[in-house]
Amino acid sequence: MSVAKVTEIISGSSKSFQDAIETGIERANKTLSNIEGAWVKDQSMILDKGKIKEYRVVMKVTFILKD
Repeated sequence: MSVAKVTEIISGSSKSFQDAIETGIERANKTLSNIEGAWVKDQSMILDKGKIKEYRVVMKVTFILKD
């Protein structure tokens, strides 16, 4: 029987929400093993003088714990 853990990460991108998601998952893969899934909990933008400066996502990442 497997046991999973869920952790929350925040990632940002100046390009898009999609890029923020991909960057966050790529970085999580460097630290966490056995990632099985992820979902976007929240999205937001940082503005500078009315222009989008950064797209941010808050994600929940699920990974299987090793025996």
